[in-house]
Amino acid sequence: MKSEHLYIVTYDIRNDKRWKRIYKTLKGYGAWLQLSVFQCRMEKMSMIRLEAELSDLMNHDEDHLLIMDIGPAENIKPKIKSYGKPFKPVTREAIII
Repeated sequence: MKSEHLYIVTYDIRNDKRWKRIYKTLKGYGAWLQLSVFQCRMEKMSMIRLEAELSDLMNHDEDHLLIMDIGPAENIKPKIKSYGKPFKPVTREAIII
């Protein structure tokens, strides 16, 4: 099995149309945490694809995107304080098709 990492992706997009495209793209790769913040659990090649897609969608002069590699997903136990809505880390789950 290939190694998955846990990533936190945040973005500040100046145009609503671009924001919606980036939001929809990220929904295909990870879990939405809150406005403009996603957590993603994926292999390196998937992250490279995601980075390319996001780079193509954003305006590099106006927008800002951060991708934080938290580390190997199997070894990470995030210490997070969550107020209000509970935080649920992304887990590895089987998908039945």
